[in-house]
Amino acid sequence: MAKENNIVHQYFKKEMPDGKILLRVNPILFKGTEIWVSAAGTEMRNLDFDADIFEDLKVDGFAEVNPMEFNLYLSGLME
Repeated sequence: MAKENNIVHQYFKKEMPDGKILLRVNPILFKGTEIWVSAAGTEMRNLDFDADIFEDLKVDGFAEVNPMEFNLYLSGLME
């Protein structure tokens, strides 16, 4: 199995007045996926981070959460 498939991702969430951001971060490769959820719909994009990502998320008000909500949106089971 490839190294990338053996990584335990970390998940974060931030609630805002116009929607919420769900974020999956690969803590080894510093890559991730962001899902923006609002009344207008759901948008997803892939991101590259630097080693300071976890401190940046804390400063920006993101909370570490379990992966369930992120994966429900990712799979299309929630809209």
